[in-house]
Amino acid sequence: MENGEHMIKLVATDIDGTLLQSGEREVPEAVFVQIDRLLKNGILFAAASGRQYSNLKNLFAPKAEEMTFLCENGAILYRKDQILKKRPMPRSRAEALAKQILANDDMEVLISGANTSYLMPKHDDYIYHIQYFLGNRVEIVHSLDEIKEDMIKVSAYCRSGAAKYDKPFGDPWRGEFSAAVAGEKWLDFMLSDKGTGMRDLCGVLGISLEDVIAIGDNYNDLPMLAEVGHPWIMKNSALDQAGFGQSHEFLRAESVEEILKKL
Repeated sequence: MENGEHMIKLVATDIDGTLLQSGEREVPEAVFVQIDRLLKNGILFAAASGRQYSNLKNLFAPKAEEMTFLCENGAILYRKDQILKKRPMPRSRAEALAKQILANDDMEVLISGANTSYLMPKHDDYIYHIQYFLGNRVEIVHSLDEIKEDMIKVSAYCRSGAAKYDKPFGDPWRGEFSAAVAGEKWLDFMLSDKGTGMRDLCGVLGISLEDVIAIGDNYNDLPMLAEVGHPWIMKNSALDQAGFGQSHEFLRAESVEEILKKL
């Protein structure tokens, strides 16, 4: 399983817009066939996503026990239900950010614990979206004091779209946190990003970053793509349309399955 001068030891893929495209909700069976083949050949497979662990574990149920998970955009890493590493946010500043999100009528807040999404919903449809559409493990709280565990990510669900808030809302916090548009309506704030998550993961697993393939489609994937020896992006994705596909450092593919078949 060589790629250039390096033996590939780990493949990490983003989920939404990368592995799952055009509104897909389930991992295609053909991808599971390729994951199984890679694992049998000693190549590890990781999901690298802004989603929480239980959500990703359910998504990859047939192979979850053999996989590694870079969750919450790199803020926490899991393998076999065990936390490999997490990067909690300073509590006082995470709470200040959450309060600012709550003060904006166009936003809902989501505070991520290790494996729970804490909501303080303004509208019932938001609860449905997180609990049933996204499939997250949810707890409704009425005060930030009710959250007794570390806060590892604070997210703003922007009803009129995240892009309009990226700079005016996100920039003032970027000196303290990594801030990224993580979807059409999501603006995520963490102490980490997918790049630090990938470095943490490779450090724990004892794998060189040069021996890693990472696959993504959007700007929150860039830190991860910049870290690894073999970065891939989806054709016609946001990154491709922005010109990253013109660089020799970024390979392009139609699907994750297409990349896995090459190994």
